[in-house]
Amino acid sequence: MKETKVEATSDILAELVVKGMQERKASDIVVMNLKSLKNAVSDYFVIASASSDTQLDAIASSIEEEVHKAIGQNPWQTEGRMNKEWVLLDYVDVVAHVFLKDKREFYALEELWGDAKIEHVESV
Repeated sequence: MKETKVEATSDILAELVVKGMQERKASDIVVMNLKSLKNAVSDYFVIASASSDTQLDAIASSIEEEVHKAIGQNPWQTEGRMNKEWVLLDYVDVVAHVFLKDKREFYALEELWGDAKIEHVESV
């Protein structure tokens, strides 16, 4: 049976990443729209916090499952799975960042990309 791929826009992909985060009760979800920034590496950063390394891993897995189920796409690159403090899932146009709370404060991506349009997602 042939698997069909759906071409997703970065907007749809960002929504799927948020859905995957919400499925595992990620906290402080933020969608950063980087489209209007000159030197942006991606269209969106989607950032969330986890309260434990177990939850961090579950959130990352949930994101991968949601995106693959909906559009058949796997991350181009993943980082941090072994470290379990900050997992990055790079879908090229959308990059998902899942942090342990203290690491998120330390790296402060929201401040680093302060010119981006930032949307805070309400908890489900």
